[in-house]
Amino acid sequence: MAKQLVRTLSVFIPQKKVHLNLIQRLTDLGKKRDRSVNYLVIQGIAEFLEREEKKG
Repeated sequence: MAKQLVRTLSVFIPQKKVHLNLIQRLTDLGKKRDRSVNYLVIQGIAEFLEREEKKG
């Protein structure tokens, strides 16, 4: 059976992190930068992976 490419991602924000207002902050930044929340999240993940993969 062939592997399927994952094209969607759902993010769960734990109750302990709700106070950080991540969704609202992403929405506000997206409006300021004329970018979607999805764009900002994917950009953040890509930068995180780059940084962590360099560490080995």
